[in-house]
Order: sequence, then C-alpha cells, then structure tokens
Amino acid sequence: MTSSLWRQYVLPFTGLLGLLAAGTLAGDYLLHRMNLVWVGRYLGIPGTLLIIGSLVYSLRKRKFITAGNPKTLLTLHEIGTWLGSLMVLLHAGVHFNAILPWLATVAMGVNVISGMVGKLLLARSRNYVQAQREQYQLGGLSRPEVERAVFWNAVTLDAMAKWRKVHIPIFIVFAVLALGHIVSIFLFWGWI
Repeated sequence: MTSSLWRQYVLPFTGLLGLLAAGTLAGDYLLHRMNLVWVGRYLGIPGTLLIIGSLVYSLRKRKFITAGNPKTLLTLHEIGTWLGSLMVLLHAGVHFNAILPWLATVAMGVNVISGMVGKLLLARSRNYVQAQREQYQLGGLSRPEVERAVFWNAVTLDAMAKWRKVHIPIFIVFAVLALGHIVSIFLFWGWI
C-alpha cells in the first residue's frame, strides 16, 4: 500500500474526466474544421435520448421497474450518460449564446462529475482505506496509530462519500434546465 488514495483512484478519475473534456474539444475542433458545425446542433437530440435512456437503471434501482439485471443496467447507465454527455457538450460547443443552455450544460457537467465520483472512486476508496487499516493493524500498530496513519485518506474518503447529496438534486436541476431549453427551442424555432 505504498501509493496514496489520491494517486491510485483520484488521478484515474481525473484522467477519465479529462478524456471527456478532450473528446469535446477535439470533436468541436473537427466539426469546425470540416465545416460540419450544423451536425453539432443536432447532437443534442441523441445525447439527450441516451441520458434519458440511462435512467432505466435508476428506475430499476428504486424498484419502479423489475425487469433487467441491475449490474448490466448500471453499466449501460454509465456508458449512456458518458456518451450522451459528450454529445450534449459537442452540441453546446463553445457557443454559449443564451443563459438557459449555458446553465443546463454546467448542471450536466456537475452531474457527470458527481456520478463519476460515485462510480469510480467511492467503492474502491472504501476498500482501499479498509485494506490499509487492516495492514497497519496486522503490522502491530495500535488503533490510534492506525487512524493517524490513514487520516488523510479517510478525510478524502469522507469528502467523496457526500456525492449522492449532489448527484440526485443536481440531476433534477439539469433536467429542468434542459427541458426549459428544449421547450424554448420548439417555441422559438417554430417547430410547433
């Protein structure tokens, strides 16, 4: 257990988040370079559908539906929200012309980050800190010495454990803002 919780779990999480940002920037650059900016405008639709489809996992987890393997649905939730978020970010591009889509994009970004914290970091981090405690206890350290040795990793874990308090409410904010954006598009583009 020579590597810290930060290096073993937080940095890979940051890398995956960086991959989302890099994919967004590269995709936006390519769309502009190939004169396909109009494609980005329509990527919001499949991106939103992927995000909505990924909610089947949440419905299954809360027993609103009984069909489907929860583990499979969780994997589909993670992939669907990541790809959907990438498409929505490409849709937004660097063109924040109005406050409502800008706020929806920020809310989605916070929601993606909080979801990734829950998935990638929390369970692994709990296991890591527990294994570290056990190793120190087997090494003969007293309980206070063990707690002192794992203090910073335990503080990091405690901060990450609060992710659900952010994830679900910020999803609701994102959903309301995204719905407002979609309704305004229908109204102002004359689609209805």
